[in-house]
Amino acid sequence: MSIEKDIFEGYFGLERETFRVDAKLRFASSPHTFRDDHLSRDFCENQLEIITPVCESVEEAVASLGALDAKARKTLKPRGEDLWIYSNPPHFETERDITIAQYKGDQAFRLEYRQQLEKRYGKRVMLYSGVHFNFSFRDGFLKRRFKKSGAKDYREFRDALYLSLYKKLCRLSWLPVVLTAASPVCDRSFWKNKTSGVDFSGFASLRNSVHGYWNKFVPVLDYSSLDGYIKSLDRYLKRGLLLSPWELYIPVRIKARAENSLENLAKSGIDHIELRMFDLNPFEKLGVDIKDLKFAHLLIVYLLDQKDTRFGRAAQIKAAENHKNAARYNLSEVFIGKKNIRDAALEVLDKMEKYFSSFPEAPEVYDIIAYEREKLLGRRLCERVREAVGSDYDSVAGLRRG
Repeated sequence: MSIEKDIFEGYFGLERETFRVDAKLRFASSPHTFRDDHLSRDFCENQLEIITPVCESVEEAVASLGALDAKARKTLKPRGEDLWIYSNPPHFETERDITIAQYKGDQAFRLEYRQQLEKRYGKRVMLYSGVHFNFSFRDGFLKRRFKKSGAKDYREFRDALYLSLYKKLCRLSWLPVVLTAASPVCDRSFWKNKTSGVDFSGFASLRNSVHGYWNKFVPVLDYSSLDGYIKSLDRYLKRGLLLSPWELYIPVRIKARAENSLENLAKSGIDHIELRMFDLNPFEKLGVDIKDLKFAHLLIVYLLDQKDTRFGRAAQIKAAENHKNAARYNLSEVFIGKKNIRDAALEVLDKMEKYFSSFPEAPEVYDIIAYEREKLLGRRLCERVREAVGSDYDSVAGLRRG
């Protein structure tokens, strides 16, 4: 294989959701007062979403997240507020404590959309927080591959490349879950009003499990072309099964630049891929482990050159099932095909290591793969979190960082 030095280059972005909490580690009741577009809201008024600008490396994206996190905390500290660095929410009494994000004026449609989601899913499932990893290859790299491909239209080539990568990431979305799941416990109020105390859910990651934020059905989409993809998604919108493209709750998304609409996607094509399955890591100051993000990048690079395969209805349903099963705590009961999921994960890591042996300029690759392999051979992150929390969900070491 010829070495492409810029295959590791690209554009990176992070989105991190966390709840603002008061001094008692309960939902902050104050309004969202940030006027920075990078400090937004998700479903709830007190669910702060930090959105980094587009960066040129994982390191730069994490540094940007850190600067925005510090900016947010500077505002929150005088109010006696902090950030809850767990994927599962803190204690609340009833759903009346959950305030939907209060958009007004020309943004009122965002409030109306959230109110429709409440009717469709309830409020509790909206309380999960996590990290989304966004990535795109640089134009120069893609154009060089386009010239080598013999394709006639660059835009069609780029869309086809990202669609192929999208399918392969969907098939393997279970792997990052196994490696980064970090939400095995929650407050009992998550299940029942006016209860409290720590509950071990039986899952390594609730938000990625069968109890996660999924559509009421498995959306089966056409990946043969971008036009086919858009039409298949639009059919769900026209039937009212989806309210918006935003409601496509699957672990991997393709997105256009700027507005997330089918019209914009059709007009400008695929700009980047979004991985949405990462739990907040409560042992890390920013809730993210940079090595896990670097692994996500390596996984994308690796899959780019793997054989494309058909991704029909049965395969899409199976991919969703594998993802949910990967979120279980006891991996001995989980299988990918006929292989135990731990063995299947180790096999992928071995294949990645072999693939990257063609890239001697990137020695860090082996350290990152070794780091992820150790999780499978030793203690997983979810086990460390469960042990640290013990019987007091509020007091895990490192939570209060303001």
